[in-house]
Amino acid sequence: MVKKNKFVKPKAIVIRVGGTNCDLETVNVLNLVGFDTDLVHINELIRNEKSLLDYNLLVIPGGFSFGDYISAGKIFAIEMYYRLCPQIERFISNKNNFVVGICNGFQVLVKLGLLPYRDFLQKATLTYNDSGKFECRWVYLKVNKNNPSPLKELPEIIQLPVAHAEGKFFADKDVIEDIKNNNQILFQYCDKDGNTNVDYPLNPNGSVLNIAGITDKTGRIIGLMPHPERFVLPIHHPLSYKNETPAFGKKFFELLKLAIQ
Repeated sequence: MVKKNKFVKPKAIVIRVGGTNCDLETVNVLNLVGFDTDLVHINELIRNEKSLLDYNLLVIPGGFSFGDYISAGKIFAIEMYYRLCPQIERFISNKNNFVVGICNGFQVLVKLGLLPYRDFLQKATLTYNDSGKFECRWVYLKVNKNNPSPLKELPEIIQLPVAHAEGKFFADKDVIEDIKNNNQILFQYCDKDGNTNVDYPLNPNGSVLNIAGITDKTGRIIGLMPHPERFVLPIHHPLSYKNETPAFGKKFFELLKLAIQ
């Protein structure tokens, strides 16, 4: 178990499998903001060569894990459930630890049952975009200032890029109502003024309530479809020449580090 120490860098683990393709960018930004980061193949955890309990932050990055066969993130979720469930339970029981799933990682967390209720029962899904095609664009996001996550300290409206074919968040009405009432919705697609009553293309996938990211009730398990690791420097933004937009992705990870330390 990793304890807090202001003189020691917090430790992050980024888990990869076949088809992961955003791992290096994620490792880069984690190291940039001050984490001591390991990129670990899931088989190293299964063989007990590495342990989740040696880390403060677990990140499942974007990509097309296992080719997105069956459905996006499903095989990855099955592997984690049947091979790593005891480790995961111990990891999330530590109130100093955080879990982040980005894009494909969000799909994994939902299908593993860590989101929205961390009970290892799938209560929601991320399914095919309403457009029927891969969507790759910059989006505006409204940050829920009442969410329990440290990410509520982001500016009220931010921009991040999305790139996915299965990003539509969907669940039964009672689940949607519950996560709304619990302030578990962290990010919603919106327009530049923060209006969340938007349609395609501002909502790139048709998500219910324009949901782009959620947390569990503690705010320590976080999933989102947009890619913060792709907006680490102002120059990453298409309008960087106007010097108008700060690097919200870097701030995303800085807030996680502050919460852990």
